[in-house]
Amino acid sequence: MTDEPKPRASDNPYIEFRHVYKAFDEQPVLEDVSFQVRRGEMVAVLGRSGVGKSVTLKHILGFLKPDAGQVFVAGREVTALSEEELVDVRRRVTMVFQSGALFDSLTVGENIAYPLRERAARGLAVDENEIQKRVDDLLARVELEGMRELMPPDLSTGMKRAVAIARALAAEPECILYDEPTTMVDPLMAQMISDLILKLKRQTGLTSIVVTHDMKLARKLADRVVFLVDGHVGFFGPTKEMDQSAEPIVQDFIQLDEVSFLSSGQ
Repeated sequence: MTDEPKPRASDNPYIEFRHVYKAFDEQPVLEDVSFQVRRGEMVAVLGRSGVGKSVTLKHILGFLKPDAGQVFVAGREVTALSEEELVDVRRRVTMVFQSGALFDSLTVGENIAYPLRERAARGLAVDENEIQKRVDDLLARVELEGMRELMPPDLSTGMKRAVAIARALAAEPECILYDEPTTMVDPLMAQMISDLILKLKRQTGLTSIVVTHDMKLARKLADRVVFLVDGHVGFFGPTKEMDQSAEPIVQDFIQLDEVSFLSSGQ
């Protein structure tokens, strides 16, 4: 295991939104949303609360279907798949939920091993010794060595998210979706989680999307940014070009980020 970067993202899109519209109770949430995530790339979906960031993730996994438009994952139109076909998509693409979504009745080690044991349920060969070794490797990767016997209620919010990331990696996905990974944790834990995600990005080269309202996190992690403004794409492009956006709300975010940076004394 090394920290050497994996090959750069290819131009071939792994995820693509084409003119996606979604409304709830006639209230538009996504309006004509189009963007692509290339294989091996990390894209941040930024915006204020309620602009459709998490709704975007649910469309990728097929938990929601658009009222109009198309969503593609690994070349397949998710919006046209049956529930049975979506099971395969959800094996390829896994989400790290804001809550962690761990099983409280299982230890940390058992939570991480869960996707590995699911393979046995599907009739695939699984060696118990290999499972335990994989669990230990993943705990080391997320810097939680020696915590396999702890229960989720014994963990801090940040540690739960680290375990959730390890469990996501255990499934050997092609893509990971992170839903607000630094929300509701203290600044030191937020830095630890962002450092962990950055390290994993470099180690694995997996396609990734991180939904956040945290400008610092987006700048640190993302190759490109989708900035949602009232359900529309206000900016889509390389992170370094975001400062030149003419969209007022994007500029408001940038200015607030600068004020926060200066007030923190950094």
